[in-house]
Amino acid sequence: MVSIKKALMKILILGAGRTGASVAEALAGEDNDIVVIDYNVMLLDALKERLNITTVIGNAAHPNVLEQAGVHNTDLVIAVTDRDETNMLACTIINKLYSRPKTIARIRAIDYLKNPKLFGPEGIPIDIVISPEQSVMESIRNLIDLPGVLHISDFANGLVRLFSVKIMASGFLTGKQIKTMKGRLTEGKIRVVAMFRDGISLPVNGESIMAAGDEVFFFAPRVEVRRLLKDLDCLEKPLKRIIIAGGGHIGKRLAQALEKDHHVKIIERDLKRVKKIANELDNTIVIHGDCSDENLLLEESIDKTDLFCAITDSDGENIISASLAKAHGARKAICILNHLYYSKLLPGTGIDLAVLPNVETLGSILKHVRRCDVAQISLLRNGTAEAIEAIAHIGNGEHSVVGRKVDTVNLPKGIVLGALIRNNEVIPVHHDLIFEEGDHVIMFTLDKKLMPSIEEKFRALVV
Repeated sequence: MVSIKKALMKILILGAGRTGASVAEALAGEDNDIVVIDYNVMLLDALKERLNITTVIGNAAHPNVLEQAGVHNTDLVIAVTDRDETNMLACTIINKLYSRPKTIARIRAIDYLKNPKLFGPEGIPIDIVISPEQSVMESIRNLIDLPGVLHISDFANGLVRLFSVKIMASGFLTGKQIKTMKGRLTEGKIRVVAMFRDGISLPVNGESIMAAGDEVFFFAPRVEVRRLLKDLDCLEKPLKRIIIAGGGHIGKRLAQALEKDHHVKIIERDLKRVKKIANELDNTIVIHGDCSDENLLLEESIDKTDLFCAITDSDGENIISASLAKAHGARKAICILNHLYYSKLLPGTGIDLAVLPNVETLGSILKHVRRCDVAQISLLRNGTAEAIEAIAHIGNGEHSVVGRKVDTVNLPKGIVLGALIRNNEVIPVHHDLIFEEGDHVIMFTLDKKLMPSIEEKFRALVV
């Protein structure tokens, strides 16, 4: 019999800004030993008031500061200061002086990321490079590609998608029990994993009935998503005319991704930045101005705009400009919010969707913190829910799912099996399906406290 004990993980976070604080808050709530380094005493004091963590004042790239923080016996270092150069230098110093910690570094500038050799085997010694701006850009682009979807995440290298929609009165599922529609759901491959009515979670089973206005989460093979959206009457007209407010890292990347097939404009207030990105974009109109200037929006035909994306560095500016855009006739509006509490201001603004960069960042970090073999993690509903793609292994003896039927694994109530991928194929999920070594199992839970149960069953054998 293999006895599994949850070991305390010591994690060193470099940077106490918005991202560092959100990462510290999430990981401190999961029984980890957290140390945060920053030179800003006020940021550290604010964190210590809320969290049971240790803080160290100083430059995160200085060896003596790292030593003071206990880097020599740390399991994981997460470098998320506001400077790419500090993150890279800190990881380099740690690699040269210490052998134990795994390092994760946030790198934001495209100039660094577009050179693969920079972070290759002979390059800067960082174990895992994350680019939140790229993740956020891809999230927005997915929402543009499938208008009508409220959230979308890719799993199994894009074979499976988790998405949510607001149920329409005219959809084929509206007013019907889920069990009566299994044929239309491609039985076993398309699964309903969560339902919300007026923000309140509802039980999901064959007896569940969807009502107009419900937000429902589905797992489906990628090739089935568009067909399902049409059946649900949730697929809206294409978004072709797009205005991006903010020409920063995300705005530029989004324009590059869209400009070939869409009519794209960027509004940017920094004249130097305007000139720079105008030279780097081929088919995007770059306008110097204030995106919250009502007259400017009217001049740029906001009433004929399909989508207004407010993605500046200022949450307030994003909310104001997106609200103005909707008030003057923009078909849809998306805004980025760096502070979760600003989402409470959205009702009544007309803004259709908010994207939270810190939640995107946390998802990309969590997959390296979970104590099991994880391929992908996506956080949903402002980070309160989690979908995880875990890989099955024999190694845990009685704890392993390998060789067992789905209905004998006894996952706690609250964990929903969403999809199973075997040999790069989506396999229909039934109660008598037997798990095999290497299966990618995608699960969904609204209660992140249930994660230890998943970690226990999908932990790889450590020799």
